[in-house]
Amino acid sequence: MASLKDIKTRISSVKTTRQVTSAMKMVSAARLKKAQDDIYHIRPFTSRLAGIIHDLMPSVDEYDRWFMSPGKGDKVLVIAIASNRGLCGAFNQNIVREVSTLLSTTLKEDSAKGNIHLVVLGKQAEKMFTSRRIHVDEYRHNLVNSSLYAPISEFAAEVIDGYNKGQYKQVVVVYNEFVNAALQNVRTSQFLPMVMPTQTAKSRLQDYIFEPDTATIVKNLIPRMLQAMLYQVVLESIASEHGARMTSMHKATDNATELIRELELSYNKARQASITNQIVEITGGAEALRGGS
Repeated sequence: MASLKDIKTRISSVKTTRQVTSAMKMVSAARLKKAQDDIYHIRPFTSRLAGIIHDLMPSVDEYDRWFMSPGKGDKVLVIAIASNRGLCGAFNQNIVREVSTLLSTTLKEDSAKGNIHLVVLGKQAEKMFTSRRIHVDEYRHNLVNSSLYAPISEFAAEVIDGYNKGQYKQVVVVYNEFVNAALQNVRTSQFLPMVMPTQTAKSRLQDYIFEPDTATIVKNLIPRMLQAMLYQVVLESIASEHGARMTSMHKATDNATELIRELELSYNKARQASITNQIVEITGGAEALRGGS
């Protein structure tokens, strides 16, 4: 049985750990609030932009719909969005697992031919991909450091340029979609070629006059749409990361509290046993003295 000193030292250590996890939970909660606000602003924007492009599509020639046709390249670009920081539960493991499943199912043929170009955003996934023997072609850790639009839009422009130049035939993004603080769903989304919804209703824009013409407008809107889509995906991932970390730290704090309770109970039992032994020894010594006299 552990000594009173050992138990007391362990209680102190666990209390320190609880303070750290509790502080991390509060920090993650504050960051999550900002990330949620960012998501709630970007979602309506991308949705409305997609709606405008959808309504303009009937006026665009098939030749100009490059963003809806497979690229001329042989490779499939897979963008996996993880995190730079740990202590966020299974957040990063889920991304690595989803990529592994994707390469062994949907993209199995391309993977066997070496036609996969994997780009990973987030340091925490490096060792996980290595342990699964999945080759990563590029790391872009700086893109998940903050919610700044500029670096993400530049990366999206690179991807679009590579697609247009025939480097890739398809672009796929794997990320955690934010639902709430306790729930994040892993998603595999096709970035290019874009999948547009079927035109079923009367266009809301048919009575408008467009200058110079709808084809030019769509040509300029598509890159911005794709940049906004990738930006939204990164924001979803950032919010999911903070939510996963907050939940993880909340559970860690609760576990530390429970462990402290158990240790304090063990300490009290050990202290009671020690006092009982001392009383028995004193009583035994007193009886021995009486017997000797």
